[in-house]
Amino acid sequence: MAAQGDEREVQKSYWIEHSADLTVEAMMLDSKASDLDKEERPEVLSLLPPFKGKSVLELGAGIGRFTGELAKEAGQVIALDFIESVIKKNEDINGHFKNVKFMCADVTSPELQISSESVDLIFSNWLLMYLSDNEVEKLVKRMVKWLKVGGFIFFRESCFHQSGDCKRRNNPTHYREPRFYTKVFKDCQMNDESGNSFELSLISCKCIGAYISYNIIQICWLFQKVGSDSDRGFQRFLDNVQYKSNGILRYERVFGEGFVSTGGIVETTKEFVEKLDLKPGQKVLDVGCGIGGGDFYMAENFDVEVVGIDLSINMVSFALERAIGRRCAVEFEVADCTKKTYPDETFDVIYSRDTILHIQDKPALFKIFFKWLKPGGKVLISDYCKSAGPPSVEFGEYIKQRGYDLHDVKAYGQMLKDAGFDEVITEDRTDQFMKVLQRELDAVEKDREEFISDFSEEDYNDIVGGWKAKLIRSSSGEQRWGLFIAKKK
Repeated sequence: MAAQGDEREVQKSYWIEHSADLTVEAMMLDSKASDLDKEERPEVLSLLPPFKGKSVLELGAGIGRFTGELAKEAGQVIALDFIESVIKKNEDINGHFKNVKFMCADVTSPELQISSESVDLIFSNWLLMYLSDNEVEKLVKRMVKWLKVGGFIFFRESCFHQSGDCKRRNNPTHYREPRFYTKVFKDCQMNDESGNSFELSLISCKCIGAYISYNIIQICWLFQKVGSDSDRGFQRFLDNVQYKSNGILRYERVFGEGFVSTGGIVETTKEFVEKLDLKPGQKVLDVGCGIGGGDFYMAENFDVEVVGIDLSINMVSFALERAIGRRCAVEFEVADCTKKTYPDETFDVIYSRDTILHIQDKPALFKIFFKWLKPGGKVLISDYCKSAGPPSVEFGEYIKQRGYDLHDVKAYGQMLKDAGFDEVITEDRTDQFMKVLQRELDAVEKDREEFISDFSEEDYNDIVGGWKAKLIRSSSGEQRWGLFIAKKK
């Protein structure tokens, strides 16, 4: 308790010092705040779920950069901040909104009372990084309690390192790795008085694009309160089974730094990207971006903007970490490509490596891709396929266990044609796939002792066994690997 009290006093002193001038520059701790605000505020607001007529709780409201925007749509807003002069300034600016209640309170104080299940949206912008780990965990539990079932929590934090160029005598801010926040929110469960269990389902986790060029890692999250049996089973499978953090690092060891797809940079990525004929300033969507190696390669070598999406939280967490220190236009988001929306004609290229095998309704997805592409845009996909006709019992069990949806190469290409694409190129690359697999297997076996030292013998056996099984399936003709390139007229 004493440590928690010290934390609050340190943070309060810090913000009393930096709120002497009640300006957007002081609140954002950045001399470029006015310009940044014009770019990032609309972006942040665009990421919120619909809240028209809803009840909104804004934590760490500051001088009201977002309060007025929320008040324009919400039925009611409670704007809360722990510095009295700051919340008073907010009231001076936004007090004409009669649906806003202004409160001076500390979010960590037990004296702060919000009714259970009374809020539709909890919004915070740069708040949790001013709380200790323990305070964050306690606040998350309280937020879940305050939130209605089906309601949302949106928050945004600076991660990894300081943002803003304001000089500070000391800086008690906690610049955490994104996975800390993801884990705390995902691990939070609560029971109501009737014994019903609730948790938070991750809807989105992404970079704030306005900061990409500054190499400042600004991440936002959107969670929804759901019944504990309603969370996304497939996402859990990816992060707890197929793409556990250790499993991702194992794959990277095999495929090469930054990659979790066949051939890594040298044997496949360079060749495939060359086929895209990328031009500076073009916009690329990478569906199933993994840990970002291909995205960094495209952005750094062709001066394109890349948006990488992946359903695996662990994958995107690694990608965000790998983005530190890079000055290229790449942003990442945890998102389901079958549910994500973009305006029509947003992208010049859609790129996907060994990912769409997870998607059951490929025809519907390819029609969405077609809409997202600009005229003249290209799609490039590599993916697992199968031979024509029904699979063997053994291969059928493998497909079922993995939850894959596999088609023969010709049928795969036909689905792209049916979605409206022209100049569809379909190539059976199974021979290349087998050569790469064998090379990767040889390298792992040669590196056996070091691999086991860095991981474990079980990890080694899993990789070697998995690669040998893929070689057997491919050499028998059952498992195929296809490359597909198509154009939108």
